[in-house]
Amino acid sequence: MNLFAHFAGVVETALGRLADDGVIAKDADLSRVTVEAPRDPAHGDITTNAAMVLAKPAGKPPREVAEKLSLVLADDPDIETTVVAGPGFINIRLAAAFWPKLAAAAFSLGEDYGRSQMGAGEKVNVEYVSANPTGPLHVGHCRGAVFGDALANLLQATGYDVTREYYINDAGAQVDVLARSAYLRYREALGEDIGEIPEGLYPGDYLKPVGEALAAEHGDKLLTEEEADWLDLVRDKSIAMMMDLIRDDLAALNIRQEVFASERALHGVDGEGVRTVLDALQAKGLVYMGRLEPPKNLSESEKADWEDREQLLFRSSEHGDDTDRPLVKSDGSFTYFASDVAYALDKYERGFAQMIYILGADHSGYVKRLESVMHAVSDGKSRSVVKLCQLVNLLRGGEPIKMSKRAGNFVTLRDVVDEVGSDVVRFIMLYRKNEAPLEFDFEKVTEQSRDNPVFYVQYAHARICSVLRTAVEECGEEAVSHEKMAEAGFSLLDDPAEIALLRRVAEYPKLLESAAGHHEPHRLAFYLYDLASDFHSLWNLGKESPQLRFIVKDRMHVTLTRLAFLRVIRYVLGNGLRILGVNPVEEM
Repeated sequence: MNLFAHFAGVVETALGRLADDGVIAKDADLSRVTVEAPRDPAHGDITTNAAMVLAKPAGKPPREVAEKLSLVLADDPDIETTVVAGPGFINIRLAAAFWPKLAAAAFSLGEDYGRSQMGAGEKVNVEYVSANPTGPLHVGHCRGAVFGDALANLLQATGYDVTREYYINDAGAQVDVLARSAYLRYREALGEDIGEIPEGLYPGDYLKPVGEALAAEHGDKLLTEEEADWLDLVRDKSIAMMMDLIRDDLAALNIRQEVFASERALHGVDGEGVRTVLDALQAKGLVYMGRLEPPKNLSESEKADWEDREQLLFRSSEHGDDTDRPLVKSDGSFTYFASDVAYALDKYERGFAQMIYILGADHSGYVKRLESVMHAVSDGKSRSVVKLCQLVNLLRGGEPIKMSKRAGNFVTLRDVVDEVGSDVVRFIMLYRKNEAPLEFDFEKVTEQSRDNPVFYVQYAHARICSVLRTAVEECGEEAVSHEKMAEAGFSLLDDPAEIALLRRVAEYPKLLESAAGHHEPHRLAFYLYDLASDFHSLWNLGKESPQLRFIVKDRMHVTLTRLAFLRVIRYVLGNGLRILGVNPVEEM
């Protein structure tokens, strides 16, 4: 049961009665009416802005409409009190008898509690990581990888048809540099002393296996060939092995994408793929020959290098971008933006209504251009959403972490996962809004305390599992079976701490939809921490007050009720953790 969706229906029915009485119009627009939790729990369980939204079209003061709506709502048996507040909000406190019904509904849904069909099967493409295949993933990629994967899980849990995608940037100059770097390691594998890695090549030890593989496969044959003869072969081998490395790194974070799209494949032979796309867009009037003004704030040297020439341009400024964008360089090769255009059209033709790009904070300049491209190529039928992930600062006891020897000049994703584990990395990366910088202190994230959110949430789940195991040991498996719990019902949950925890559980379905709708998985991480905190508080009350313990063997009906309630909490914690990609552990 979605508490807020249920009472949105109650409010809508009440508004229908007001319309019958002539208080509001029968065709009143209800799209802006909200039913949500009040900011201050002391004000009640639910609040609605219905009267404030509908008063002006009805030509009446908001409080007058609110008073009449309040009286109608008070007739509902699940509502205890209604109070008109401020300019016309209605604060609603639910009847005590409603909460057991909600708990029973959540118990019967089990692991599916909170999931919804909000997305109605809409096809969504979430593209994340998409790092150049020139080496292992670094910790910056790690944050985007976790964010993108959790967002994909969240959208899937709320009814969207999600495809997880990785765009392989394998058509640019960087992969030629990769090939030359791997060729140097190939020479090293054959026994040559290569000395210091020349500036401009990739220095990390991760390319040694590529060199060794080339040596094993080709012997010294490539040493006698010109670069033009060995470049394609070495590049293909290097990209393949780097992508294997990247997939392995992602798998260590429990990330497995369904689609790996190649930029080179998109380009086709001699760029025919991109050229065909641009010809089609030119026929639609989206591409033209023209001149661009030099960008503002250019330095004198940049102004001297600026080429004032007629060139092929995309009309992105007509679709929300700051300027039109060039598609072909002066040497005749395609710009990276041309690939973006072709890739956007490819995604649209695959039927996606929404394309979400997860990029690093240094890609903020791509936001408008990606949004404008999709709007243009889809005639406004699909949209792009760009989410930026800020930097991660790695610390140990407050001190910055040194670089990785394996990578050469950065800390790898795998270094972090191998030290603290996937669960810690994923939860901590999501325990801060993606647009905010994040500090990852190896000492703090492995503490076993309330200050470490991943430990605190997993510990709540493990504690519940421990109580359920103890109940089987002390009472017998049949006596505390799922069927027996279902028969017990939830009417005995009446302590204020139990009701407060049940209210928190009731927020879960709406929380999932809100987090998915705003593309903000950190909301779920925060919620799980708050739910765990409420549970630990109830646990501590049981230590102080025996009547609040979960297992009371001489009062079996009470025991079954509380065990059933623990199962509901476990369902939410487990479901939420799995959406975040974190293991809901059963023992700690």
